[in-house]
Amino acid sequence: MVRFLVTGATGMVGSHLVERLHAAAPGAVLGTSFGPAGPLPPHRLLMPLDVRDAAAVRDCIAEARPAVIYHLAAQSLPTLSWRDPWTTMDTNVQGTVNVFEAVRAVRATADAGYDPMVVVACSSAEYGASLTPERVPIDEEAPLLPLHPYGVSKVAQDLLAFQYWRNERIRTIRARIFNTTGPRKTADVIADFAGRVAAIVRRGGGALRVGNLDARRAILDVRDLLAALTLLAERGEPGEAYNICAEAAHPVGDLVPIFERLAGRALPLETDPALLRPSDEPVILGRTDKLRARTGWRPRVTLEETVRAVLDDAMARIPA
Repeated sequence: MVRFLVTGATGMVGSHLVERLHAAAPGAVLGTSFGPAGPLPPHRLLMPLDVRDAAAVRDCIAEARPAVIYHLAAQSLPTLSWRDPWTTMDTNVQGTVNVFEAVRAVRATADAGYDPMVVVACSSAEYGASLTPERVPIDEEAPLLPLHPYGVSKVAQDLLAFQYWRNERIRTIRARIFNTTGPRKTADVIADFAGRVAAIVRRGGGALRVGNLDARRAILDVRDLLAALTLLAERGEPGEAYNICAEAAHPVGDLVPIFERLAGRALPLETDPALLRPSDEPVILGRTDKLRARTGWRPRVTLEETVRAVLDDAMARIPA
């Protein structure tokens, strides 16, 4: 019997979540992936699904009837959203509509009492222009003023989740996720640093290319994010939004000595103009009082432990 459905199960967060859920409840997890997934394992851990395909999503949920749906499938790169806003909106917005409409269809045609909890992976990118120094750490009541199409798509997901709770009484959690990293992550500062440091170690030297080292970021470990998501599925108040964020924001430059300790060598720095953005939020940090009060959650993994896990993953990807 499927208890948990994870869309976007081959992404960084999704893949770790499927593994965590399967370890706790073997055979009770179904993950979906965009594109061919290969033969399904006996415990049905993975199946191909394009969340833009309303009929396919409806069939998946009608057959599985999961008690908890973690909706993580998304086009998740802000830079790509500028180049291809159509796919971003189609995947993130229409995909979310399809999940909720599938739940409605089950209720209408097969089981009027079907009552899953739907945890929607929203984003701190929704706050956008509200992330000013005087408003940080930002709370869930701040205006949603996204600065790119990806952020707009996440606002739409967020508000759709609220709307389906308010009007259809589909239980939803709006998980506003801040900077999170871990093994398998790509295109964030720790993953980028780890890849460059691993290459330096393997070739026996070189400079570490860097961008803006003054920007301050709260960086959450994926293990702490998973704990928050699963606690919210169990204890969250339906219809509510919850920030999920690390406790403190650190200058990006603070990562350099951590990587030096773990790599066992000094890392000469080389500023790369290609890594400097025309505009960069000086600090991104969210208040998590609401999450803590509701679930008792708090982050437990230190920044150094997070960096070590990502660097070990990067080292394993480069032949010795």
